Amino acid sequence: MIGTLNRFKKWLGVELIQVSWAERVVAAVGSAVAIASVFLITQQSLPQAAAAGVIASMGASAVLLYAVSHGPLSQPWPLLGGHTLSAIIGVTCAKYIADQTLATAVAVGLAIGVMYQLKCIHPPGGATAFTAVMGGPAVHELGYGFVLCPVLFNAIAMLALAVAINYPFRWRRYPAFLLRHKKVDRLAKSDESEELHQTILEAMGSLDAFVDVSKEDLVYLSEAITTHMNQAPDHSRIGGLRRNSTARWNQRDEDQRSIPKRHRSPKRGQDSITGDL
Repeated sequence: MIGTLNRFKKWLGVELIQVSWAERVVAAVGSAVAIASVFLITQQSLPQAAAAGVIASMGASAVLLYAVSHGPLSQPWPLLGGHTLSAIIGVTCAKYIADQTLATAVAVGLAIGVMYQLKCIHPPGGATAFTAVMGGPAVHELGYGFVLCPVLFNAIAMLALAVAINYPFRWRRYPAFLLRHKKVDRLAKSDESEELHQTILEAMGSLDAFVDVSKEDLVYLSEAITTHMNQAPDHSRIGGLRRNSTARWNQRDEDQRSIPKRHRSPKRGQDSITGDL
């Protein structure tokens, strides 16, 4: 029963990582302040009914900026570029495609493609493109002015507030560039750290899918885990696994030394040699 429940939780995507209450409170309060500011800005250019879609897309941005502030999707360029480009695309589709259904579909699809191409994927940008088409006469009357106000003004306000509200809390400073991880012992020389960085980049690329975690965070986690394993006591489970793995490779090396060279199986990273060249 427990196994079935765990599998169901994995299928649902239930996040297992817990965060502190301080983290939760800052995220909630920061989002509330940001949305209040967005509401005031949007009301200056749109009636309340038409402003709903714009505020909704900014609400989605607030979740990213305050609850997932270090994720690649939350950084300044995705925030500004994602909303602004999507707004331009949405307004253009609304102007030149008469059928609203087709215009909406093209706007959202094209916005996603452009955000991918320009490395500014920001999920709420899709909602901004949608609102530009489906926002009604008040939005359509603004034309490309909709891009400047309320969309770009709101995005800039969200960015400024995210920097200011997150800055006093060292562990969650925004953007991620300002974050200073707690120091960990380096794995080895700087060239080995660079090799680790390159290995992580290649591993991420092999997935052929967007991964919402920064390269810097992955490098930090890899180094922290390796440092912990190196410092783990001999009786620890991790230490035992490492010793068993080392023993297996040592035994393999001894076995290969007893085999004629041209019949040896390859070591790690070597090509197989099955005969004389």
